[in-house]
Parts: sequence; C-alpha cells; structure tokens
Amino acid sequence: MRIAVFGATGTLGRHIVDAALGEGHEVTAFTRSAANVKQSHNRLRIVEGDVFDAAAVERAVIGRDAVVVALGAGAKGTVRAEGTRKVVEAMERTGVKRLVCESSLGVGDSKGNLNFVWKYLMFGLLLRAAYADHHRQEDIVRASALDWTIVRPSAFTDGPRTGAYRRDVPADARGLSLKISRLDIADFLVEQLTDTSYVHRTPGITN
Repeated sequence: MRIAVFGATGTLGRHIVDAALGEGHEVTAFTRSAANVKQSHNRLRIVEGDVFDAAAVERAVIGRDAVVVALGAGAKGTVRAEGTRKVVEAMERTGVKRLVCESSLGVGDSKGNLNFVWKYLMFGLLLRAAYADHHRQEDIVRASALDWTIVRPSAFTDGPRTGAYRRDVPADARGLSLKISRLDIADFLVEQLTDTSYVHRTPGITN
C-alpha cells in the first residue's frame, strides 16, 4: 500500500515507518524537518511541513491508500486533536478513506482499564492536557466519514517486539500491566492497514 505517516519521527513514529517498510508498503513520512528522518529506503518519501498547514498535509496525503496518525506532544495539548483535524480534512478532500489513529488506553470507555495511579495521578493531574487532547482527537476521528480505526495502547516502553500482547482489551478488564513496547504498538498499527476487523472500533492493546 501507499501510506502516509504523521508523527513519523517521534519515538513511536519511527518504528511505524520501519514496520511499514518491512511489510513492503510505500511510505510517505511527514515531518517538520527532513533531517529528523534517519531512515533511507527506496520506498520512503519525505514531505516537510507543519501539521497545522493544510496545504502541506494535503501534499502528504494525496494519492495515498491509507494514513497512520501517531502525533505526540508529550504532556502538552492541542497538537494531537488539531493536527488530526487537518489530516482528516485533507483525507476527505482527496478521497483517501483508511485512517489508523493512535490514541491512548484510558480514553473514552476504556477509562476503567486504568489503575489508581494512571486514573488520578497521571491522567488526572500530570498528563491532564494530553488526556483531554486525546479525547478531542477521538471525537474528530469518529465524526469523520473515513474508514477509521482508533488504537488505544497503554504506556510505551522500549522493550522488545513480542507479538504476545492483549488485543481489543475489554472495557471491564482490570489488573492490566498498562505497558507495551513501541515495537509491538507499531506492528499493530501497521497491521490495521490491511485488516478491516477493527474498522469503526477502538481496540485497546497492552501486555
């Protein structure tokens, strides 16, 4: 497939690019600076721009078969939701239908999966802006006319690729580790490009 990755140079995004190239996809990496893209591949194309710039986003999206959004801003808000809005609008203008969007476990009906620390200290206080940003991001995606899948991973780790993580975590699941490696998350996101099992669904993934 011909795909575009937003957030391509982040700690998760670079693994998404690698995983997609490994699966034979043609990848467009969207970044503010080409110097931030460390990979080199004959199926890798780089588009420079700001995710808030509609014209730049459209250059990355047009002619693609699918888009992966893995925007991040640490504890800050606004980038995920408003950046995703620009991507969704560009996709709707150019007729690209398949969207795989990374959110977070604990958003929406998965809040019950969180333990006390994550519910009240992390998302309730330290990461409150980021948590609200993910909520807005999901609302934007859900309101679109796209064939979307919102993936909700738990906290990222630098652990190895295992393939042995829980998929589609039930909303009433408790006692979860609330950790998963970036490599496993990237594999799951890329898998959704060709798997329609979770279209218009919000699967949670964790170890």
